[in-house]
Parts: sequence; C-alpha cells; structure tokens
Amino acid sequence: MTGLNRMMAGIGLGVAMTAGALAPLTAYAQDTIKVGVLHSLSGTMAISETTLKDTMLFLIDEQNKKGGVLGKQLEAVVVDPASDWPLFAEKARELIAVNGVAAVFGCWTSSSRKSVLPVFKELNSILFYPVQYEGEESEKNVIYTGAAPNQQAIPAVDYLMSEEGGSVKRWVLEATDYVYPRTTNKILEQYLKDKGVAPEDIKINYTPFGFADWQTEVAAIKEFGSAGKKTAVVSTINGDANVPFYKELGNQGISAEDIPVVAFSVGEEELAGMDTSALVGHLAAWNYFQSVENEANAEFIKNWHAYIGNDKRTTNDPMEAAYLGFQLWVQAVEKAGTTDTDAVLKAIVGLEVPNLTGGTAKVLPNHHLTKPVLIGEIQADGQFETVWQTEGDVPGDAWSDVLPEDKGIEADWTDPLTGCGRLNTATNTCEVAATAM
Repeated sequence: MTGLNRMMAGIGLGVAMTAGALAPLTAYAQDTIKVGVLHSLSGTMAISETTLKDTMLFLIDEQNKKGGVLGKQLEAVVVDPASDWPLFAEKARELIAVNGVAAVFGCWTSSSRKSVLPVFKELNSILFYPVQYEGEESEKNVIYTGAAPNQQAIPAVDYLMSEEGGSVKRWVLEATDYVYPRTTNKILEQYLKDKGVAPEDIKINYTPFGFADWQTEVAAIKEFGSAGKKTAVVSTINGDANVPFYKELGNQGISAEDIPVVAFSVGEEELAGMDTSALVGHLAAWNYFQSVENEANAEFIKNWHAYIGNDKRTTNDPMEAAYLGFQLWVQAVEKAGTTDTDAVLKAIVGLEVPNLTGGTAKVLPNHHLTKPVLIGEIQADGQFETVWQTEGDVPGDAWSDVLPEDKGIEADWTDPLTGCGRLNTATNTCEVAATAM
C-alpha cells in the first residue's frame, strides 16, 4: 500500500444523515448515535464490499427518516480497511475507541473477520457480519447474518448430486487461499466422502487473492472433467479474481452443460461487471436473489434505486444480510432502551424480522439466523433464475456436524455474560475452540 493510500485509508469518513449536518461537531456528536461501517473501498475486495458501504448509508438514511433510534438520529462513520486484513483490526479499534460507535457493520472475508475479533472482545462492541462464511465459530460479540455452510454449501452440493441438479459424480473445489474456502472445503470434502464419493473424484485447488492467470487452472478443470463422469465446480473464489476465472471458462469453451460451476461468492454485483453471455446456466447458491418476486423485495429495490439514483444498480445477498442485521440491531436497541453492548446482545436473541424472500430471519442462541436456501441459474441479463429452494427457513449451524470433532457441539449466547460459543452437549462443558488461521 502506498503512503497516500494508507493515509486515505486512515481517514474516518463520517457521514451525517440529519438536517443538522452543519451543526458544530461537539453538539452534533451528542445528538446522534454513531454506527461504524467497516468495508473495503479499495483493493481486491472493493468489487464486492463497496456496495455494502452504500447499503449501510441507505439503511441509515431510511431509519433516520423514521425518526432514528431512541429518539436520536444515526450517524454513519465510514472507514476503508483497503482489503488489508491487519488494517481491518486497526480500523475497528478506531471506530470503537476513537469514534465511539454503538455497533459496527462490516467485513467480508473471514480473514478480515478473524483479524477484528480480538478488538471486539477487548472493547466489548458488536460486529454484524453480513456474508456467508465457513462456520466453526460463534462469538459473543458477533451476529452472523450471512449463511453458515448448512445454509449454502451443503445444500448446493445436495442439489448438484440430485437428478434435478445433474447427478454430479466428480467434484472440483476451486478456491481462493484463505480461511473461508479452506474450512468450507474441509467440511465439503468430508461430506462428499460420507456420501460415497471416492477421493480420486475430488480435486481441490487454491489460488491467491486477485489471481488473474487462469489458463492452466481452467485447463486442469477441463481435463479432470473428461473422465466420463459428470463433473461440477464448487467455487469459493472471492473478489475480483472471479472476473478472469469466468472469462477463461468461456475462452476454453466450458459451458454449464459440460461442467457447471456453483459459486458462493458471485452475486448480482459481481456479474454486473462481467460479460455474462458465456456464463448462462452456471449457478450460485445464496439466501436471496434480486429476482425474487414479492412485495417486500420490490419495495426494497425501489427504495434502493431511489436512494442511489441509479436504476441499474443491483441488489444482492450480502445486501439483504446487511439489511437483516441492521433491522435486528434497531429492534434490539429499542427493546433494550440503550445501545449498551451487553444489553443489546441480551435483547437480540430470539428477535425476528421478515426477510426479503418471504420468510423470517430469527436470531438463534448461537448468534446465527434462520435463512432460506436458493439455487439460481445465471441469466444473460446478469440476474438469477431460482431453480431450487428449501421449503422453509433453515437454522444456521455454527458447528458443522459433518466434522467428527464437532458432533454434539452447540453455542448459546441467550445470556451474553454466562453464554458459551462452543458447548459440548455430551459433557455439558464449555470448550475453548482453536482459532482458524
């Protein structure tokens, strides 16, 4: 990172959402509740995270129009950790200790989330994390509003294994090299083997963030898929590396009929920057698509377009997860009558808000949500057509029963002061989980 970029990344961009934005700073700060926004606005993850920053400003604006929270207007404090995982921790500390935010909405990659966890524990603040992740974690100071593996990765594999999904027999786990793909692939590899898939029918490959030269890797996928068994790619590629990956699939003539790709980190926002003509029929597993038809989603999209001033700006799953987290935080603060962390955490367990797909998001004792699971096919216009979904909402599982070491492990933060993030139900003891790196 250049000196200029680091200097710019260090500037907290306070965004006032009130008519009194020009009031003196001291009086203004006393009359608002500050909300931290911790998303990369530069670097390899900006392609995904910038929209979540815009989403938070939109949600705060909408809430302020309703009168704010506890009779006070909300003030967004935006920082740019610049896709630099250690810088996330620095910026989190700045938001909490210097700016005095009541809660933080942010992070995308698990590396960034792992980086900030010690800060949130030390300073006892709340992180609302809006992206699908690998599970194997439940923290007092985090509300996980994205999908756990049982709400995305495992249902996607089940779909592809089914006759409807193509009766896939051979699997490529193509991934960016960091904690989320590695832990997700550990779970998926065990799950596939438990389903009778032979080890030689599973190929796992990792590439670094921002990887661009996909010719050799895609050729290897093509070769692996030529063994006479139906083959699919399960992609945990993250960030801007997705653009050249899909482009190379097209260059080498790999269609969805030949080797379908199901992605966990490619949504409408990422597709907006791609030529989707060669991607039609490839899949993504999410808990929300813009194309979902109901009144609540239509209203959300209309208000988003009015706020952002661009009818072509898409919505996507992490946006809905941010929306759910924000609504739950507002509800919890109003219930607690304060922004005090422990009071809000005690109030939030069990709260429910309608999601944008027609179901209900409920905060479980393990700090995960109930969510539907949808499989969508990429269309030529960059949207998804839902081809399969669960009948109801699926409870998020913090600790995957697929892994032998996690059988019988639960988490319960009903009381944030006495709760446990890794409870062995067989021995009724609270274990300390190792931190994944």
